[in-house]
Amino acid sequence: MPFTPRAATPRFLSVLVLAGVCAAAALAHGDVALQHPHRRRLGRAARRAVKGRFLATLALVVGLGGTAHAADPCADWVPQPKPQNASRDIVGQDIDQIWERGFMTFAVYDDNPPYSWREGSEARGVDVEIARIIAEDIGVEPRFRWVAAGENLDSDLRFNIWQGPLIGGSVSNVMMRVPYDSQFRCRVDQVTFTGQYAAEALAIAYRVADYPDGGPTPAYFRYDTVAVENDSISDFYLSGMAGGQMVGNVRRFPDMGAAMAALAAGEVMAAMGPLAQLEHGRADGVAIHRPPLVGLARSEWTLGTAIHFAYKPLGYMVDDAISYALQDGRIAGIYERYGLTHLPPER
Repeated sequence: MPFTPRAATPRFLSVLVLAGVCAAAALAHGDVALQHPHRRRLGRAARRAVKGRFLATLALVVGLGGTAHAADPCADWVPQPKPQNASRDIVGQDIDQIWERGFMTFAVYDDNPPYSWREGSEARGVDVEIARIIAEDIGVEPRFRWVAAGENLDSDLRFNIWQGPLIGGSVSNVMMRVPYDSQFRCRVDQVTFTGQYAAEALAIAYRVADYPDGGPTPAYFRYDTVAVENDSISDFYLSGMAGGQMVGNVRRFPDMGAAMAALAAGEVMAAMGPLAQLEHGRADGVAIHRPPLVGLARSEWTLGTAIHFAYKPLGYMVDDAISYALQDGRIAGIYERYGLTHLPPER
């Protein structure tokens, strides 16, 4: 049926009615939120959350008047059996409980510079600073839980967000440095992935004295030595490239800090890994570049936060805090203070 203004009028009017209903509901919710006992301290965060949800709702319902063109990344996903022997108890805290106790917990990876590490009793790193921005915007104190990386991201989310550790401990309200992928989120429906605050990318650091005419590409490592973190993306990529022709020149280290120290000492000619880790360990006479990585499906990815799926209001407030910090340059400033390049995320 061809489109005509007459045919479109009833649909358009119904969309406007729906928009009005949703707007009224959003504003009513905002009035309730602002009546919270902590309204003086948290009025700004609550207003931001209400405003953001209202605009998102209005855009959504008006969009219903047209045809949806975006592909659904979960369209082909077949739900799998749910995890067995998993606790059915409610874990974590909602925003009201967080406000009442006055603090929120963040899961950050331990000994993972420049993102999160400890110097004595002081927590440092870009993820730590961004977590402090989130807690300040919500109006509570940040507390950090230092966690070790598991076998994969699924286990990290299970132990730190939606189920809890196998022995002792508890889940955290927010987990930092969680890679975002629209297809992966379909697999883990116990988690809300939100608050994308940066991107990370693979790069190559090299000694300028060894490459005076410009940085090397992966093909150079058929003949030149390169340092990588053991069992990392860079390790797998170089070891499997060109039928394994580079394996003999790949030098593996327990972390990128040790790999960059070997580069500074002249033990290797180059190092490959995440850009921020290369920048953090860069010494004099070392340059960094991002050449094309032939055959690698993804050399850059978005980073954000993870929250238990049951606590949507908390997720909205975390995302709003990060959104404003991106807009006013505070997150870019954090990266700059640590001597790093902030790559804007896809949001």
